[in-house]
Amino acid sequence: MSDSEELNRLADLHQRGVLSDEEFTRAKDRVLSAGARPSSSSAYAYATPQGGAPAVNAINAFRRSRDDRWIGGVCGGLARLSGLAAWFWRVVFVALTMCAGGGMLLYFLLWIFVPIED
Repeated sequence: MSDSEELNRLADLHQRGVLSDEEFTRAKDRVLSAGARPSSSSAYAYATPQGGAPAVNAINAFRRSRDDRWIGGVCGGLARLSGLAAWFWRVVFVALTMCAGGGMLLYFLLWIFVPIED
Protein backbone atom coordinates (compact mmCIF):
# COMPACT_ATOMS: atom_id res chain seq x y z
CA MET A 1 0.00 0.00 0.00
CA SER A 2 1.43 3.38 -0.95
CA ASP A 3 1.68 6.30 1.43
CA SER A 4 -1.12 8.21 -0.29
CA GLU A 5 -3.46 5.22 -0.05
CA GLU A 6 -2.61 4.77 3.61
CA LEU A 7 -3.21 8.47 4.32
CA ASN A 8 -6.56 8.32 2.50
CA ARG A 9 -7.54 5.28 4.56
CA LEU A 10 -6.57 7.08 7.78
CA ALA A 11 -8.52 10.20 6.75
CA ASP A 12 -11.57 8.06 6.03
CA LEU A 13 -11.32 6.39 9.45
CA HIS A 14 -10.90 9.79 11.11
CA GLN A 15 -13.89 11.21 9.23
CA ARG A 16 -16.09 8.27 10.27
CA GLY A 17 -15.07 8.80 13.91
CA VAL A 18 -13.12 5.57 14.30
CA LEU A 19 -9.90 7.49 15.03
CA SER A 20 -9.68 10.43 17.40
CA ASP A 21 -7.78 13.57 16.44
CA GLU A 22 -4.75 12.46 18.47
CA GLU A 23 -4.76 8.92 17.02
CA PHE A 24 -5.09 10.30 13.51
CA THR A 25 -2.17 12.69 14.02
CA ARG A 26 0.08 9.93 15.42
CA ALA A 27 -0.83 7.51 12.63
CA LYS A 28 -0.30 10.18 9.97
CA ASP A 29 3.10 11.08 11.43
CA ARG A 30 4.08 7.40 11.47
CA VAL A 31 3.15 6.99 7.79
CA LEU A 32 4.95 10.17 6.77
CA SER A 33 8.10 9.34 8.74
CA ALA A 34 8.17 5.85 7.23
CA GLY A 35 7.94 7.39 3.76
CA ALA A 36 10.98 9.59 4.45
CA ARG A 37 13.24 6.53 4.73
CA PRO A 38 15.06 5.44 1.55
CA SER A 39 13.41 2.80 -0.56
CA SER A 40 14.73 -0.75 -0.51
CA SER A 41 16.00 -0.37 -4.07
CA SER A 42 18.31 2.53 -3.28
CA ALA A 43 22.01 2.03 -2.71
CA TYR A 44 21.75 3.83 0.62
CA ALA A 45 19.42 1.17 1.99
CA TYR A 46 22.02 -1.51 1.28
CA ALA A 47 24.89 0.52 2.74
CA THR A 48 23.29 1.21 6.12
CA PRO A 49 21.38 -1.43 8.06
CA GLN A 50 17.87 -0.58 9.20
CA GLY A 51 18.02 -0.88 12.98
CA GLY A 52 15.33 -2.68 14.87
CA ALA A 53 14.64 -5.47 12.37
CA PRO A 54 14.40 -8.54 14.63
CA ALA A 55 15.01 -11.09 11.88
CA VAL A 56 18.17 -9.36 10.71
CA ASN A 57 19.44 -8.99 14.27
CA ALA A 58 18.78 -12.68 14.95
CA ILE A 59 20.62 -13.79 11.83
CA ASN A 60 23.56 -11.57 12.71
CA ALA A 61 23.60 -13.00 16.25
CA PHE A 62 23.71 -16.61 14.99
CA ARG A 63 27.01 -18.27 15.96
CA ARG A 64 28.12 -21.88 16.16
CA SER A 65 28.44 -23.12 19.74
CA ARG A 66 31.78 -23.98 21.35
CA ASP A 67 30.21 -25.76 24.33
CA ASP A 68 27.18 -27.61 22.94
CA ARG A 69 28.62 -29.40 19.94
CA TRP A 70 28.94 -32.89 18.57
CA ILE A 71 30.37 -32.12 15.14
CA GLY A 72 30.46 -28.45 14.21
CA GLY A 73 28.33 -26.66 16.81
CA VAL A 74 25.56 -25.71 14.38
CA CYS A 75 22.77 -27.35 16.39
CA GLY A 76 24.03 -25.80 19.64
CA GLY A 77 24.06 -22.37 17.99
CA LEU A 78 20.54 -22.87 16.65
CA ALA A 79 19.45 -23.94 20.13
CA ARG A 80 20.76 -20.73 21.67
CA LEU A 81 19.22 -18.62 18.93
CA SER A 82 15.78 -20.21 18.96
CA GLY A 83 15.41 -21.23 22.60
CA LEU A 84 14.73 -24.85 21.62
CA ALA A 85 16.86 -27.76 22.81
CA ALA A 86 19.90 -28.77 20.75
CA TRP A 87 18.63 -32.35 20.53
CA PHE A 88 15.57 -31.03 18.64
CA TRP A 89 17.79 -29.46 15.99
CA ARG A 90 19.85 -32.65 15.74
CA VAL A 91 16.67 -34.64 15.09
CA VAL A 92 15.61 -32.09 12.46
CA PHE A 93 18.95 -32.38 10.64
CA VAL A 94 18.84 -36.20 10.78
CA ALA A 95 15.28 -36.18 9.41
CA LEU A 96 16.28 -33.78 6.63
CA THR A 97 19.28 -35.97 5.82
CA MET A 98 16.96 -38.95 5.40
CA CYS A 99 14.98 -36.86 2.91
CA ALA A 100 17.41 -36.89 -0.03
CA GLY A 101 20.39 -35.63 1.99
CA GLY A 102 19.17 -32.05 2.35
CA GLY A 103 19.99 -31.92 6.06
CA MET A 104 23.60 -32.92 5.51
CA LEU A 105 24.06 -30.27 2.84
CA LEU A 106 22.39 -27.58 4.97
CA TYR A 107 24.45 -28.53 8.03
CA PHE A 108 27.67 -28.47 5.99
CA LEU A 109 26.87 -25.02 4.56
CA LEU A 110 26.03 -23.64 7.99
CA TRP A 111 29.25 -25.15 9.36
CA ILE A 112 31.23 -23.31 6.68
CA PHE A 113 29.49 -19.94 6.67
CA VAL A 114 28.39 -19.37 10.28
CA PRO A 115 31.22 -18.11 12.49
CA ILE A 116 31.99 -19.77 15.80
CA GLU A 117 31.12 -17.86 18.97
CA ASP A 118 33.81 -15.90 20.81
